[in-house]
Amino acid sequence: MKIGIMQPYFLPYIGYWQLLNAVDKYIICDNMQFTKKGWMRHNYILQDGKPAMFTVPLKKDSRDLDICDRYIADQYFEKDAAKILRRIESAYRKAPHFKEVMPVLEQCFLCKEENLFSFIFNSVKVISIYLGITTEILVLSHIEMDHSLKKQDRVIETCKKANADIYINAIGGLELYDKEIFAENGIELKFIKSDNIEYEQFQNEFVPSLSIIDVMMFNSTEEIRDMLGRYVLI
Repeated sequence: MKIGIMQPYFLPYIGYWQLLNAVDKYIICDNMQFTKKGWMRHNYILQDGKPAMFTVPLKKDSRDLDICDRYIADQYFEKDAAKILRRIESAYRKAPHFKEVMPVLEQCFLCKEENLFSFIFNSVKVISIYLGITTEILVLSHIEMDHSLKKQDRVIETCKKANADIYINAIGGLELYDKEIFAENGIELKFIKSDNIEYEQFQNEFVPSLSIIDVMMFNSTEEIRDMLGRYVLI
């Protein structure tokens, strides 16, 4: 059983979806502290050949709250959602897959979930369906375990509860986790490293690491399915 564990990111880059597609079970963490600089509420699209950020505003609250305890600002539903969609429409109107992608994005941006985690979780499910990803997606707080555990200990315990014998982590975790300690607990630790994926963006110089929005606008679902398998495990 291969599992992956990640934070809930809003419309993240292709690497996130590669990991989601590479495992049998994907566990999204809802009971971790919200980080302002993370990718939970903002990302980048391509605008005039350059990366341009969009942000989902949140209600003001304590910085110590978990992701599942943060809520989206009223202004988002009143005006920001439509404003962001207009920006995306303006930026990608001439993209080859604009017509089929915009209704999918509307399901994400116009979701009425006020809870931040629920809002992001909806987008993960919507995009997964569009890309044909069938991995079982679980929520960490729904797993019966000691949720007071931290960092590597928490990951190992989650793997055990999910009956995993292989844990695949994003390449950024190379310095965080120890393969020997995982092996001592009966788990093989792997890291996923994406190939150098490029595609045509309005004949401009390629801009990498943008939101999955960009990938979807310029590539068919068949082409994206091919991209999902373009990685190595180390």
